[in-house]
Order: sequence, then structure tokens, then C-alpha cells
Amino acid sequence: MENSNPYHVAIILDGNRRFAKRLMLEPWKGHEYGAEKVEKLLDYLKELGIKQLTLYCLSTENLKRPKHELDYLLNVFRKEFDNLSKKENREKLDLNGIKIKFIGNLDLLPKDLEEKCKKLEKQTEKNFQYIVNFAIAYGGKLELIHMIKNIVKNTKNPEEVNEELIKKNLYLQDEPDLIIRTGGEKRTSNFLPWQSAYSEWFFLDKFWPEFDKNDLVSCIEEFKNRKRNFGK
Repeated sequence: MENSNPYHVAIILDGNRRFAKRLMLEPWKGHEYGAEKVEKLLDYLKELGIKQLTLYCLSTENLKRPKHELDYLLNVFRKEFDNLSKKENREKLDLNGIKIKFIGNLDLLPKDLEEKCKKLEKQTEKNFQYIVNFAIAYGGKLELIHMIKNIVKNTKNPEEVNEELIKKNLYLQDEPDLIIRTGGEKRTSNFLPWQSAYSEWFFLDKFWPEFDKNDLVSCIEEFKNRKRNFGK
């Protein structure tokens, strides 16, 4: 029996640096190409019926990269989030009902970038048709540690701890139906360890800047033909 269209799609945006190296550019310049692809991806939501999109953009491990590369990447984020906050783009987000959210430990970011993230969330908080989650300064193990600390702090009776309580204390409460990783690597890289328990995974050899609409459509079509057992 064919699955319905995935409600929630998550993507690990891998391969930006290797793409740039192939073009004989400094590896960190690949992040600009990757950012352009994200802009196009937002246009596919309505057309393909994806109600929620989660993008793994910056891991806690990425924050340990050499300073010159990390600074370049953070400036790409600054530029892109400022662009989304511009009047014409914000009106487009509102017209399409797109809510922007950030998951991760934003305290690890430079203060000005953290404020840009919160500003964009505030500007789109009344939109409910589609949700786009940017996973920035995100680590799955760190998310679980924060969840455990919150539960220990606020729950006196261990019998109260169940899946619903755990879910309420995660950065991201929803579970992706479909997760795509570009770049040719076949590992999950500390991404949504709790939420992805029953997700369908797809690993593509294409680098993220090469990813296009046809790739997304192909993954969705294959997803619809997979049999999902949810552990049963």
C-alpha cells in the first residue's frame, strides 16, 4: 500500500565544502552555493505538499572548525537571515504562511546572530501553513542532555516520565517522515536521534549545492512506495 505524501521532511545539507573544492575554490565558499539552494527549497514546500521542513545547517561539532572558516559560514547565515527579514521577503513568507523556527542551542552563537534568529522567529510566529526549522548549533546528544536536565528539574515522580513528556522537552517535538542526506556519506551524524526513530532515510551521492527539485520529488516518490512498519 502506498504511503501518503510525507508531512515532514528533514535534510542534512552535506557536501558544500567538497563541492567548492571541485570548483577549485576555497572549501568554505561552498556554503554560499548551499545557501542559494535553501532559498529555492522554500519555494517547493507548497508545490510538493510538504508541511514541515527541517534543515540541518550547523552542528555543535561544526562550531569547532577553524576560525576563518567558521566566521565565513556565520556571515553566510547573517546575510541569509537578514535577507529573509527584508520587507519583500517577509511579505512572501506571510503570503505563503511560512513560519521560521530555530532548533539548537542558540546561546553558542555570536549574540548578533542569535538575535537575528529570534527576530525572524518573531516576525513569522503567526504563520501556520508551513514550518521551516533551521537546526543551528544543534547536536542530538546535547538535545537529549537538555531534555533530561529539564525533566529532572521539573518532575518529582519518575513514574510521570513517558514518551509524551520527553517529546515536550525536546527542541523539536515533531518527527520527520523522511530524512535525506546529501554528500554521499551514509551516517546520521547526531541528527534527531529521538525524533528519527521511525523515519525513512535516503542517502544521496550528490553534494548539497547540486540537489534540485527532481531529487526531492524522486525521494518523495520512493518514500511513498516504501512499507513503513514502525517496528511492528
